[in-house]
Amino acid sequence: MTLLGNTRRSAATALIAGTAALAALPTQATEGYFALGYSPAQRSLGGAGVARGFEAMSTAINPAGVAGVGTQLQFGLELFSPSRGYTGTGTGFVPTGTVDSDENLFFVPNFAYNRALQNGAVLNFAMYGNGGMNTTYRTGLAGCGSVFCGGQAGVDLMQMFLSATYAKKVGAFSFGISPTVAVQRFEATGLGAFAALSADPANLTDNSYDMSYGFGVRAGIEVELSPTLRFGVAGQTKMDMSEFSNYAGLFADGGDFDIPASVTVGLAWQAQPGLTLMADYQKIFYSDIPSIANPFGAGLLGSAGGPGFGWEDVDVFKIAAEWRQNDTMTWRAGYTYSTNPVGSDDVTLNILAPGIVQHHISAGGTWTMNQRDSLDFSVGYVLPSTVSGLEVTPLGATPGSNIELNMHQLSASVGWTRRF
Repeated sequence: MTLLGNTRRSAATALIAGTAALAALPTQATEGYFALGYSPAQRSLGGAGVARGFEAMSTAINPAGVAGVGTQLQFGLELFSPSRGYTGTGTGFVPTGTVDSDENLFFVPNFAYNRALQNGAVLNFAMYGNGGMNTTYRTGLAGCGSVFCGGQAGVDLMQMFLSATYAKKVGAFSFGISPTVAVQRFEATGLGAFAALSADPANLTDNSYDMSYGFGVRAGIEVELSPTLRFGVAGQTKMDMSEFSNYAGLFADGGDFDIPASVTVGLAWQAQPGLTLMADYQKIFYSDIPSIANPFGAGLLGSAGGPGFGWEDVDVFKIAAEWRQNDTMTWRAGYTYSTNPVGSDDVTLNILAPGIVQHHISAGGTWTMNQRDSLDFSVGYVLPSTVSGLEVTPLGATPGSNIELNMHQLSASVGWTRRF
């Protein structure tokens, strides 16, 4: 069998296996609920690199970044451990004391295949978890026995992207475009106490998993401003998703939960041979999605323009460095700061979705084993963040109460790259 035949067969097998794996896994919450990076190398840089594509998975940050990569196959796996919960003081609707979410260990795979074409362009196929949120609050708590008094409570949101990218480099200019299929999976439990506030109580909670499908486009450019300085910009359209019909009484507009648009701009500067510095700015437009952005209490849950989680847009600032020590070892490190989307008025409902982390520190590297194979690795730590506010119940705010959300995260990733 030819090398090309083997490669195509391997890519197809990996795509099928990876899709099945992602469909069964919740993913991470770092920039709100968007992923910080999509491969071990990207995570070691804190997600920076919109102006410096160097691997097949670069298409997830900037589709133009794969234009000069060549034929390459990548697999990666992240071990992700978020710690999230709340502390209630003087509360009556939710239990007092410190309550932590269970299920703190998840696996998140990624896959990409980049194929150089005869016309100098490339064709790329990638699959990766865009983001998500998971909370699981146990029963047997003080008071009514559980958070929100409806048995085991929590949400499980998973978002997966499947993209096909066409990219090409022309002189100092590279461009790429990625039509992208998005798949979402969602489940909510233990929210029966909100039935009186729902336009469709039968489709509010405890209806098992529901799937949602949609489509959007990602595109970007890279420009070599000088031999040592590169500029990049990339954007993603809002992804119009089908409704979660099983949760039409929870999400605004009858179960509508679109994926917000985002835009990223940045620079990559080769400060000296072997050392590259990167700086990116990203904005995620959560405010354009009613189910995410509308404040709680604005009408009935599930109604047209109804309540959401009260999230604001997120601004993300990333700085990173990559040092090529020698032909065998490359080292990377990054720091990312994200603004917090959750305000003090919305802490009660965001016990389910405490995407409040802000400071991210990461490091890692690449071990080049031979001319064709390399091993990427990274570790990351998200510093603890908290947000406090009054408890808000279906009957109104509880005077003298306080709910403090908290979250921090640990992660470790490993990946393999084969060049052809």
